[in-house]
Amino acid sequence: MQLVECVPNFSEGRDEQIITAIADAARAVHGAAVPHVDSNADANRTVLTIAGSPQAVAEAAYRAIRTATGLIDMTAHQGAHPRIGATDVCPFVPLEGISLDECTDLARSVGARIGNELRIPAFLYGAAAASSARRSLAYLRRGEYEGLPQRLTDPKFRPDYGPGVFNARSGAIAVGARPLLIAFNVCLGSSNVDAATEIAAKVRENSDTEHSLPGVRAIGWSMPVYGCAQVSMNLTDYIRTPPHVALERVREEAGKLGEKVTGSELIGMLPLEALLVAGKYYWRPAGTGETTGLMQLAQTGLDGLGLEAVRTFDPQQQVLELALSGLTGEIAVWAKTRIDALETQYL
Repeated sequence: MQLVECVPNFSEGRDEQIITAIADAARAVHGAAVPHVDSNADANRTVLTIAGSPQAVAEAAYRAIRTATGLIDMTAHQGAHPRIGATDVCPFVPLEGISLDECTDLARSVGARIGNELRIPAFLYGAAAASSARRSLAYLRRGEYEGLPQRLTDPKFRPDYGPGVFNARSGAIAVGARPLLIAFNVCLGSSNVDAATEIAAKVRENSDTEHSLPGVRAIGWSMPVYGCAQVSMNLTDYIRTPPHVALERVREEAGKLGEKVTGSELIGMLPLEALLVAGKYYWRPAGTGETTGLMQLAQTGLDGLGLEAVRTFDPQQQVLELALSGLTGEIAVWAKTRIDALETQYL
């Protein structure tokens, strides 16, 4: 059994008709499921989660991107999230029975289709990148969409696929392969973006601070829909830096600036293990000090992370294994087997 996840990010978070059309294009592919769609109006961005067999997921991702190409006009786009195109990024993630190298092959085949058929400059990133510099999304997004006309004149910035000229309507796209990533935003108790930016600079990997967090990419931004500033993080290695470690580090730095943490927000989905690890950390013994079940431990992690403080969080939709276990076929079997294994490990 081979299972893959793909998480394309689209530069549209406000128009429900466009968002639905993109998701429906992916859902139409047999063998691919769309367990979650996450949109944010301030970021003006939608994160689609697609899961299933490798070729089905690749086809579903391409059809979603093709639909977005026809519906999203980047010349009118504004939003808080950094982006380079109508479909900003499209990563392939191994779940079961498939390697990162094989996901790289999927990324390359989809990138080639995007470049050749849709005529969009396509860059390979992450494990699929042809050079060390292009492994980083930050490098590819430098200057964002607005900087593409100038950057594309540089011979060193030629796309891996497609024309090396500016596509005003669609921009460009980064297609890649990577392990599971958790997009995790921490809310401050104020709208102080400067504070959020300062905290982000201290916690992100390779910062100049002594206690920067491995595998963490972070920026500070304003999120008016919640009336606050956020430290927005991508946890690229949630085993080394799980969400609760990132949250407590942000809380520590926020306190130094006279700021408080009021909650957190998940973008897209997260693996069940991340909630269980948080549950172990936040569990406060009562009586025997033992949890009574897997979901109780997960709920403890959810509460400790403050994931319901600023928006609705539904574990059955946003925890990867729980969402996939409600489907049919091999993907549901995998999810249920994974849940059983985690129960044995953590209880």
